[in-house]
Order: sequence, then structure tokens, then C-alpha cells
Amino acid sequence: MNLENTLLMIPGPVPVAPRILRAMSKPIIGHRGKEFGDMYNECRSVLQELFATKNDMFVISGSGTAAMEAAVGNVIGEKDTLVTIENGKFGERFREIGERYGKVKTVKFDWTKGESIELDKVESALSEGAKAVSLVHNDTSVGIKNPAKEIGELAKKYGALFIMDGVTTIGGDEVLVDKWGVDLAVVGSQKCIGAPPGLSAISVSKKAWDSMVEKPPYYMDLKAYKKSAGKETAQTPYTPAVPLFFALHEALRIVKEEGLEVRIKRHAKFAEAFRAAAEAMDVEMFPQLNKYSRYSNTVTAMKIPTGIDDKKLRGGIKELGIQVSGGQGALEGKIFRIGSMGNISKMDILSTVQAVEIVLHKNDVVKKMGPGVEAASNVLK
Repeated sequence: MNLENTLLMIPGPVPVAPRILRAMSKPIIGHRGKEFGDMYNECRSVLQELFATKNDMFVISGSGTAAMEAAVGNVIGEKDTLVTIENGKFGERFREIGERYGKVKTVKFDWTKGESIELDKVESALSEGAKAVSLVHNDTSVGIKNPAKEIGELAKKYGALFIMDGVTTIGGDEVLVDKWGVDLAVVGSQKCIGAPPGLSAISVSKKAWDSMVEKPPYYMDLKAYKKSAGKETAQTPYTPAVPLFFALHEALRIVKEEGLEVRIKRHAKFAEAFRAAAEAMDVEMFPQLNKYSRYSNTVTAMKIPTGIDDKKLRGGIKELGIQVSGGQGALEGKIFRIGSMGNISKMDILSTVQAVEIVLHKNDVVKKMGPGVEAASNVLK
């Protein structure tokens, strides 16, 4: 596998633009000085725009899971109950994190069948009492976008904090943190924002500040992040990954240059192109939608067609210089997933569709070359 010439079309990390890589190679600066403080403040300001929030914003040197744990660990204590909604691998992760800190009540849907969230079941769990409810807005393990607005309304109705994983929507799909009543929202650097992996960001509402536990995780103590960010020279409480901050700063500049609205429409169009190609090639989408769920605009999950296995499909695509993902856990060997996040192009989309079509045709799964690429091209016109 030629790493330099392989196109990453997985659900993150995403390809990193050359100017972001160049930014990351700049000389290290002191993390307590004005240069870093100004950069940190600019990052936080742009992130607030991406989250659509006026809430406090902090960047953590750690992946999206670190921010997920920060969100849970700062508000859930051993006597508190967290309602977790599980219809994908990352909803499952919220449950596993919650079990480390307090009590967990799981509203579970069979994500191995691509089931959607049913709001009445979530409401039933919240009506029994809970300090918080967690939701993965867009679960890439199954390619489904979940009903954040409606979960926010239920959280408000029952007086629960709303914790949301926006790791694969913020910066690439519509996210309205304040409007939806999200108290703690998180994102990772290596998804829609288009930076390298290793950083995450979290927004914190006043309601969340008023609900903090006495003994939060040491490294992810949000009060410590707030204190450090509020100093005359903004900083993080502990030594940050300075090169990754350079990269994030440049990636956010690219987001601003493109414009968030344009960027969101581009992500939606790319996902639509993959869905159109799948239909043209008679490849079945995996998620089972209901009136509240939608296909993801950042990752497309499809069933592996009859007549080919996962190894042949993804291995054949990789031989053509493109890497896509398989299924996770119980879905291994049953689905494949294509990411379309970050600073990718129409040509990347069409090249990926063509690679899938070539491999399917070579293995006699599709009888004719061309319909997939044509369908995607028509969407991208």
C-alpha cells in the first residue's frame, strides 16, 4: 500500500490538505505566550460558529473520545443517572463511559440491523428520572443521522442535561447547539473540520456549569480549562499538542474561507452522490430510517452485495488506491462504509464510485460498467 498515493475515504481520519500539513510543521512556540493564546482564542471563536453556540468553548489535546469522557465525567457522579441512546457503536461508547462514572440507563436499538431511534422509548426512560441524556448525532458505524432537535426537546421537558456527540457532523452538517438545547457538545479535529487526529473541542452551557460534579476527571476537568482560557493570555491547563493546534487553526481558516453554509451543502451533495451511485449499482443502503432519522451526510453505509465478500471488495478497492472502511463489531463482513468528510473534491467522490464499480464488475456483481459513475455525476453537476 503506497501511503502517499492512497486516497482515504473512511469515516475519519480524513485526507489533510497540504497547507494544513505545512502549518503543522511550523516551529514550536511556547504554550503560555501571546502567540499561542491568540491562536487558541481564534480557534475557539470559529468553533463557536460551527457549533452555532455562545457557550464556552475549549480544545482538548485528545481525540473525540476524550471530549466524550470530559462531557460525561464532569456532570455524572456515582449517584447520578445517565440515559444513553444506543443505535450504533458510538452510542455504545457513551454507555461504557457512563458506567465508569455513575449509573446508566440504556435505551437500546438493534444497530446490527440498522434500527432507528424511537422517541417514545427515550421519553419513557427520561420520565423515570435522569441527570443527563447522551446522543450520537451521526453514528458512522451505521451511517445514520439521529434526531438531535427532538432529543433536546425531551431533555428540556424532563429537566435533563443534553450531551451530544457531534464528532462527524460539526463542520459538515447543520448543528444548532443553542437552538437544540445541547448542554455539552463535542467534535473531533479529524472529521468534517479536516485537520489531523489528536484534538477535540467541547462546548459547555451555563446549565452544565451549574451541574458539575465535585471530583471530575483530572486531565479533563472543565473548570480547569475554563480558568486557563480566562487568563489574560488564553491557554490550556496542561501542555497542549502545539503542532496540532497549528493544524486546527489552519483547517478552521479553510472552513471560514469556504463558508459554513457552502461546506454543509457540499457534504450533503457528496453523500447524495454516493447514495445515487449505490442505487444505480443495486447496492442496498444499510440503515433502516424512520420519520425522525436520516441517512448520514458524512458517511455512507451499504450492505456488501451478494456475490462478493468484504475482503475482495475492500481489498480490490485498495488495490486501486482508495481505502474505504468495513463494518464494526457484529457488522464486520456485512457492510462497507465510505466517508465523505473534510476537504475532499468531486473527483475524489467519482474516483471512489468508479473503484467500487470496477471491483463489483470484475466479480460479476454488476453486469455493466458506468451506471454508478453516471448517477453520481448527475448529482454533482
